[in-house]
Amino acid sequence: MSKVITPYEQEGAGKKQQVATMFNNISKKYDFLNHFLSFGIDKLWRKKAISTLKVLKPKNILDVATGTGDFAFEALRVLKANEITGIDISEGMLSVAQEKIIERNLSSRFKVQVGDSEHLAFPDASFDAVTVAFGVRNFENLQQGLNEICRVIRPGGQTVILEFSNPKSFPIKQLYTFYSKNILPRIGQLFSQDKRAYSYLPESIVQFPDGNNFTELLLKAGFKHAQSKPQTFGICTIYIGTK
Repeated sequence: MSKVITPYEQEGAGKKQQVATMFNNISKKYDFLNHFLSFGIDKLWRKKAISTLKVLKPKNILDVATGTGDFAFEALRVLKANEITGIDISEGMLSVAQEKIIERNLSSRFKVQVGDSEHLAFPDASFDAVTVAFGVRNFENLQQGLNEICRVIRPGGQTVILEFSNPKSFPIKQLYTFYSKNILPRIGQLFSQDKRAYSYLPESIVQFPDGNNFTELLLKAGFKHAQSKPQTFGICTIYIGTK
């Protein structure tokens, strides 16, 4: 079993609580750092991931670990969904998302609330699709979270999950490892004032069961079909599960 990676060494605090604290700490700088540290490629990843749902044409979407809402905003733009519900354990991130919702006059179509990905407060088969961007890596119990995602999707619906992965080929693997361990944490600390947040990121990626290991977890959760689509030399992967 892989070692459980947590943002901080807080005695008595589980991963879920620590992740919420971390995102509360960096919420105001999160969007800027995401785009800056990925050289803006994260925007392209989101567009490609959401585009995989065009054939399904979901009208009712749940965005798990919605953060500041960028994945949901892209879904609204591309898919023209009627309604998106975004949940997150970080009130700080949701506060930023809510500000953006109001600015874009989308309050009638995009609503956010505090929610636990491993105990979704929705009935079975409530949504046409469930999306997650850079969130499943932070689940305390990954399999339980995937089980819940499958439960709330209607038969024939899909989940689209965007997550960092570990590049396998030379020299991308070596360059990415150097960047994520030596450069990313220093820049992240400079702007966010949270020393651990951007050290936790590469550590959690290394431990994440990416590729075929993750699609196996999707199948175990109850999805009939699961596939992975590596992006940008394997730095990120789009996972699609069909119920």
